[in-house]
Amino acid sequence: MPLDVIALVLFGALLHAIWNALVKAGSEKSLDAAMVALGAAVVALPFLPFMPLPNSEAWPYILVSAVLQFAYFQLVAASYRAGDIGLVYPLMRGVAPLIVAATSSIVIGEHLTGGALAGILTISAGVLTLAFESRRGGKQAIALALSNACVIASYTFVDGIGARVSGNAISYTLWMALLPPVLLFAWAFASRGVKPVLRHVHHHWWRGLIGGAGSIGAYGLALWAMTKAPVATVAALRETAILFAVVISVVFLKERVSVWRIVAASVIALGALLLRLA
Repeated sequence: MPLDVIALVLFGALLHAIWNALVKAGSEKSLDAAMVALGAAVVALPFLPFMPLPNSEAWPYILVSAVLQFAYFQLVAASYRAGDIGLVYPLMRGVAPLIVAATSSIVIGEHLTGGALAGILTISAGVLTLAFESRRGGKQAIALALSNACVIASYTFVDGIGARVSGNAISYTLWMALLPPVLLFAWAFASRGVKPVLRHVHHHWWRGLIGGAGSIGAYGLALWAMTKAPVATVAALRETAILFAVVISVVFLKERVSVWRIVAASVIALGALLLRLA
């Protein structure tokens, strides 16, 4: 992978960790996740008039992606309610690239080099190592996290292909951001009522706007990178977001640093190096 692609994917990983931390720190995780999706749409709207429409071949992928993103945000919120972030986040983000790597040759016909595969497996092993530090997560949290890993792998393929056939990865990302908040807020209004949802949005709008900007920025950079490098490789490198999440948890959330986090950080850094050399 070119160095500029790696640098931008890593920056996207930082943005991803920031918006996940905002959802985790919130009191109403489902609504906060929905607001992140809404914030992404708000950020996307002003840029749409200046971008070309995606090619017609991309619209089915945008629609399928909206459904998968709806499931993703719901599972993010449910996972953070059920278990510790030290268990949930590594499982969600660590298992997904393994699924992508294992199936990319079948789904999209991409064959990885030995070095790239070694980097993917090393990063995934480092991320999964963090799960050993958590003792508060139960079976429900594990099941939710693993389910979301499957969703993540699915929309990685859908959006990776969609961005390629769209003719413009940035345009695809902007249009792709519009539908998920419609589905999420329709669900929230139906299940919670309009007034409680609007009240929460009124008091916590800043969380959604900041998180949404980070969300669309992170994913836009990843989709652009997928037009320059193998989807599985980009998907794995994105998982270095856990390193930024560790820093955020210590500096801002005042969580302790365990030996598992130190070991995992070293393993993930080695995996990133292997990807660079592949």
